[in-house]
This record gives sequence, structure tokens and C-alpha cells, in this order.
Amino acid sequence: MSVRRKLFLAMAACILGMSLLFIFLTQTVVWGIIYARLQPDRAELLSRLSQHLASQYEANGETWDNVRPPESGLLDEPGAGFLLVSPKDEVILAVGEASEIAVRKLGIRKPVAAGGVTAAFLYYIDQEVENSAVVRIGISSAVTVLMIAGAVLFTLVALGFAYWLSRKLTAPLRELLPAIEKLGEGEYGVQSPVVSNDEYGTLAKAFNEMSAQMKRYEDARRNLTADVAHELRTPLTIIRGKLELLQQEGRAVEPESLLPMQDELIRLTRLVDDLQQLSLAEARKLPLERKPVNLTELLQRVVERFAPEAEQKRIAVDLLCKREPPLIYADPNRLAQVFLNLLGNAIRYTPEGGQIEVRIEEVPPLGGKTGMLEVTVKDSGPGIAPEHLPYLFDRFYRTDEARARASGGMGLGLAIAKQLVLSHNGMIEAQSSPGQGTAMIVRLPLNHH
Repeated sequence: MSVRRKLFLAMAACILGMSLLFIFLTQTVVWGIIYARLQPDRAELLSRLSQHLASQYEANGETWDNVRPPESGLLDEPGAGFLLVSPKDEVILAVGEASEIAVRKLGIRKPVAAGGVTAAFLYYIDQEVENSAVVRIGISSAVTVLMIAGAVLFTLVALGFAYWLSRKLTAPLRELLPAIEKLGEGEYGVQSPVVSNDEYGTLAKAFNEMSAQMKRYEDARRNLTADVAHELRTPLTIIRGKLELLQQEGRAVEPESLLPMQDELIRLTRLVDDLQQLSLAEARKLPLERKPVNLTELLQRVVERFAPEAEQKRIAVDLLCKREPPLIYADPNRLAQVFLNLLGNAIRYTPEGGQIEVRIEEVPPLGGKTGMLEVTVKDSGPGIAPEHLPYLFDRFYRTDEARARASGGMGLGLAIAKQLVLSHNGMIEAQSSPGQGTAMIVRLPLNHH
């Protein structure tokens, strides 16, 4: 059963239930008001008449044999009469000109008590009582008919509105269903129209974002397969060509002739190791040996590691820190790998005579409860075009236009660095513009266990 039908049936049941309850309560209130207003006061007369009949019942040995109506004084009202009925609904005595049916239906009923029990029931009627009863029944019937007719009309209108409302409320879902079906069939990136700003609109936006993200993941998966195949093809082709050449020459292989193949095997091994490390980091299965780390000392060792290369290119590398930052709880080897990659890239793409700044500072919390340590590696290189910035941390992404490659990297360093930072509950971003250099910013949480 569809959601629209369920919603309509639920609203219909509620409407019908409320209509019946309204009819019942209104009928009860109206009948009580009519009975109170149009019922003649015959309480004293009925009490005296009931006592008269009860006294005869007791005088006759608690039997109704030879019971007689009162001779005078109690039946002086015009058209007065009564009906005495046993508890078994048998007529004991009938007085007056009114028919038994009229007395039972229009008369005033009162139990006759004798000896502590109900010995009979008395139905009294006179002209005023009969007229009042007719008016009461007529008004009650008219009110009942009007209430039923009104309830039916209200129910029909309400059901029509409920049907329209159920269609209106489920319309965004009907708009979303085809997109969900297409996504289930593998059409990633399909978008659903956002037709409202309520929860349905939020749902549609979330679906669109999910669909777009799944498309990005699918594109990344396809690109990864193509990139890995491309990266493997070059060294394998070189190795194959070298082996074929050695076979064709048919002479003893000199050790130095195997060096190019060894270089390519090293490149293949590094590629496989990087891919394995990246996959483990993305799956959050990369082991981390966390301990208190002095980030200033760690960065000092990283800077010293690249000192010869920086001196060769006459690049000034400055480590700036206004005050000693607090310790962070992290894996020093993984963090060293991150900053080795960032500083290595900065030196590689900074021209001779350039400058690199490595700045450490403590920043306030960014939506969390703890502060952050921010490390910025800024170079004076050619910079990166804005259209490349969102993809810098993707696997195998290269931007030869912004940064001419001086060595044979495989485009996995920044992707691995990002995953290592994320595994420490931190964040990494790049800020750059052509001709203004590039700043790589890493933020790590303080005292995060």
C-alpha cells in the first residue's frame, strides 16, 4: 500500500471517528436540554399515585389482585391516565383513554417500590405530558437528521480535502521515487527536483548530494583503475623492452645494464606500497602509535632533512614559532611523513633563490571543544590555478600547467598526506593563486586521545 493511501485512510478514519463522536455528544447534550426544558413537573403527583398503588399492593398481601385506581384528586389533569406494568412487562392496570403504545412511548415512567423492592412500573400521561413528549421527540428527530446530514456533508468535504492533502504531501516523494529507482539501476549523479523548503526539500537535497557524491566516487574508482594501469604500463614497458633487447643481443648481461630495470622495479614497489598505505588510511585501518609529540622538534628535523636540497637551490627555509606550542597526542612517524611530503613539494616547485616559511601557531577551536595547532608550509613558487585546488588531494592528480614536474612523482603524496591528517582527526587544505605561491595548511587537535 502506498504512503499516500495510508495517509488518506488514516485521515479518513480520524474524520469518521470525530464525526461520530460529535454526533453522539451533540445528541446527548441536546436531548438533556430538551428533556429538562419540555418535561412537565409531575413529580409530586407521581409520588402520591405511586404510594397509593403501593399501599394497595401491601394491603393485598403483596399482590396486585383487585388493585383499583384512585377515585379522585390524582387524575384531575385533562386527558390524565396511567399504565401499571409488572416487572415482567405485563399490564396490571390501565386507566384513561390513551392507548397502551402512546402511554408507554409518551408517558412519564416511574418505578413503584413496595417492601424495599420494585413491585411494578408506572407510566403516567396527560394532555400536557403527551404534547411535551411529542415536541421533544420531534425536535430530537429533527436535530438527529440535521446532525447526520451535516456530518455526512462535513465528512465528504473533509475526505475530499484529505485526499487532496495526501496527494499534496506525498507529491515530493513521488518526484523523488524515479530518481531513487535510477540511482538503484546504477545511474549515479541523477538529481531530483527540490520543490519545497520543508523536510521533503531537505530530503531531496540530501539525496542529490548523496547521488553526486556516489558519482564522484564512481568516477574516482574508474580513474583510479585507469591511473594505476597507466602508472604500471610505463615501468613494465621499459622492463620488457630491456629484457627483449638483452635476449636479442645474445651475450652476457653486464651488471650496469640491469640498473634501469632495477630503477623501474623500485618505482613499481614504491607505487604498490603507496597504494596499500593509501587504501589502509582511507579505510581507517592504518595502525597509529600515538604518543606525546613536540611538533616544533619534529618540524625542525624535517627542515634539516631537506637542508642540502634547499642550499643547492639557494632556498631559504624558515621555521617560525612565536612561542613553544603544547604537545599533541599523535603518531610522530606518520606526521613526519606528512610534512616531508609538503616540504619536499615546496622545495621541488620553488625556483632558485626563493623562500619557504614553516609557521606553527595555536588557533582557537573550529567547531570543537579543543584548540588546534596550525602548521603552514608556504612557498614562493608559481602557485596553482583556482580550478585545480579542489582536486589537489585526489589520487594521481597532477597539475603540470601550474607546477612543472621536475621529478617523477606519482601523484599519491598529497592523497596519502590528507588521509594521515584525517586519521589524526585533523584537516588539511591548500591556498594558492598563480604567481603568489602556495600555502599548505595542516590543523591538528590538541590533547586528543
